[in-house]
Amino acid sequence: MTVNRYLRLIAGFFILLTVALGHYVSEYWFLFTAFVGLNLLQSAFSDWCPMMTILRKLGIKD
Repeated sequence: MTVNRYLRLIAGFFILLTVALGHYVSEYWFLFTAFVGLNLLQSAFSDWCPMMTILRKLGIKD
């Protein structure tokens, strides 16, 4: 695994930990943190990241 994948994995775990706190703040914050955390974890184990695909199609990221 590369450093990039390790960072995504660690970030995904930290964001999923905030889901518990987000549940008490707002339902929308809960859903947002859950989506971001799961996306980061998924992209750490596979080489596919939905947000990067969108940014590449828009021409923002190479």
